[in-house]
Parts: sequence; structure tokens; C-alpha cells
Amino acid sequence: MFQTFYIIKDWFGEAYERYKLIRDFNKAAKAAFIAGDAPTILQAKITMGDSNFKHEFSKWLSSGFRIKALSGKELTKEDLLEIGNVILENKELTRKLITLGWDTLEVHSFLGSIGLKWELKKYAQITFLPPAK
Repeated sequence: MFQTFYIIKDWFGEAYERYKLIRDFNKAAKAAFIAGDAPTILQAKITMGDSNFKHEFSKWLSSGFRIKALSGKELTKEDLLEIGNVILENKELTRKLITLGWDTLEVHSFLGSIGLKWELKKYAQITFLPPAK
């Protein structure tokens, strides 16, 4: 009985950490825009992710970390690459995203149909074991 309690407690603790990271990211992005440090507001949310990018820590249905640029204009592919690279160059953040169950980083423009995605484990400098057969 106590084992079930700890499993439930761990699940809620991890879910809280995921939503806290989203909330903190959005607060920091808003503050950076207001201060003039960022040219657009970024907004993060949880998405399905790409099933081809799964790893040992991936969440089943919510493994995508999507950043949407709320610029009011369509961003170019280069703009989206720059936003993605800022995230991926931060190894600590990339590893935190992985350990919290995300496997896909997505960056989208608010307008238009351009969107990019990255397989997070390729950027975290972590050695993953091949899947068991």
C-alpha cells in the first residue's frame, strides 16, 4: 500500500516540476520582452512530441516542449533556428527537459506554417543505451 502511495506522490511531484518549468519559462520570456532584451514574446507549452525521438525518460503522450514566437509577423526559418539554438546551447536546460520527460523541442511562429523540431537527446551529451530486444 505504501509503495502505491510513493508512486503516486512521485508522479505528482514530477508533473508539478514540468508545469513549473513551463510557467517559469513563460514568466522569464515575458520579462525579457518587456525589458527589451528579446524582440518577441515566447510562449512554451506541452505538446505530443515526435514518437521517433523517444528515449528512456519520454512521457507517453506529452513529450514535446513547444515554443511559439508571438511576434505578430511570420518568422523566417533562420529566426526559428536562432530561438531553437539558444535553448539547445544551454546544456543544463536541455538535460532538465530530458529528465522531465520531454524528447522533442519544437519552435513555431505564431503566424505562418513554418515550424522546426529537434531531438533533444542529440544535444544533451548523454549516452543512451540502445533499446532492449
